[in-house]
Amino acid sequence: MSAKEPLFSANNRKLVTGPLSKNNPIMVQVLGICSALAVTAKLEPAIVMALSVTAVVAFANVIISLLRNTIPSRIRIIVQLVVVAGLVIVVDQVLKAFAYDVSKQLSVFVGLIITNCIIMGRLEAFALGNTPWRSFLDGIGNGLGYGIILVAVAFFRELLGAGTLFGYKVIPQCFYDAGYSDSGLMVLSPMALITLGVIIWVHRARNKDLIEEN
Repeated sequence: MSAKEPLFSANNRKLVTGPLSKNNPIMVQVLGICSALAVTAKLEPAIVMALSVTAVVAFANVIISLLRNTIPSRIRIIVQLVVVAGLVIVVDQVLKAFAYDVSKQLSVFVGLIITNCIIMGRLEAFALGNTPWRSFLDGIGNGLGYGIILVAVAFFRELLGAGTLFGYKVIPQCFYDAGYSDSGLMVLSPMALITLGVIIWVHRARNKDLIEEN
């Protein structure tokens, strides 16, 4: 990026908007799906996990970008892991302080953000070769792109599995009186994988050029 390029130039905006749709890290590269399967039984923990990952990848990108010219190549992975681990600890403590119930629901999966392939992938592929501002935008875009998929999967799983959204009943009682019943399968992990698979299939069906490029 040239020194005179606007902060929100077209190229910079693409760093945020690209991962939200066509270049989504889960739908295109199938990265970070472990947490997509583990924390999407309800909307609330899915949203909190999405925001947590977005914060970690954005600030980790900035830190690694700032250090990129001083990190010896042979220890760059170790440095990246230390940076990510430190940020994850901060996120974990903030959740325990301000959202303890959600923190309990997420359990060990907050700690496992450290191993999220999206974060390490962006640090290696982008932050090590770009400025802090562009790295920050890239982190925000990929974090939100990841979050959109988590929220979409959680929406369908909670709605069809429990008839609720954010814990509130949204399916009218008259539906149940008419014979409708919640699908217990939707709250099980296999249905998270199937739901995610359907979303990926729809995305690739609408973006066939991505298949040709790969």
